[in-house]
Amino acid sequence: MILYFSGTGNSRYLSEVLNSEIKDEIISINDCLKTKKKYSFTSKKPYVIICPTYAWQIPRIVESFIKKTDFEGNKKIYFILTCGGGIGNAKRYVKRLVQKKNLEFMGIKAVIMPENFITMFKAPEPSEGKKIITRAIEPTLQLGKIIKKEMKFEKDKYHFGDIISSSLINKLFYAIFVKADGFYVNKNCTGCGNCKKICPLNNIEISEEKPKWSSHCTQCMACIGSCPMQAIEYKNKTQNKVRYYLNEHYE
Repeated sequence: MILYFSGTGNSRYLSEVLNSEIKDEIISINDCLKTKKKYSFTSKKPYVIICPTYAWQIPRIVESFIKKTDFEGNKKIYFILTCGGGIGNAKRYVKRLVQKKNLEFMGIKAVIMPENFITMFKAPEPSEGKKIITRAIEPTLQLGKIIKKEMKFEKDKYHFGDIISSSLINKLFYAIFVKADGFYVNKNCTGCGNCKKICPLNNIEISEEKPKWSSHCTQCMACIGSCPMQAIEYKNKTQNKVRYYLNEHYE
């Protein structure tokens, strides 16, 4: 069973690519989060979690979801993390998490996908984004072949800098950057409600035909990336930047 969390489509897309190889069920963690229910899954095949990398770890919202969810049947679990560069020492935290759930950790791998965190970085132009996406297909299919055989992923080396990135920098990232109070809309906003619909945490309401953000943001970039009018901004960090949302424009 593949479970994915995706803000701008990277992990969703890789779930579909992976599933072309392993032929299993795909579950959107986004949809699960929106219901605010506790879930219990049963799978004969291994579980695969596909999600973005937030400051060299899995997103805390995904960690919380795993903690609250029951996983029955096959106890093997793999992790595939989409990222713009690397995943640091994410393995340490993921392995500890799944062991507490009495699951068998089968490994973690990074797959490079287009950058989407435009509150800090730049997203690629569509032409470059397409190249990055195309390059991600083959390694994802190769991971699928390993998962089909229920073999463990090869271990990757990590360095002292990775340890710092996944620990200290991760804590600073959440303390300083993961906030919703910087989002606003410019004059292009039509009040269409797309942002409210796509937000996985139900953090956006439409008031007087304009979106209003509450305090439960995880900075997934879904709202700002998918806005059809490019009307959403974050403080003074995103003006005139390319937006990224993986749809037919990129595929």
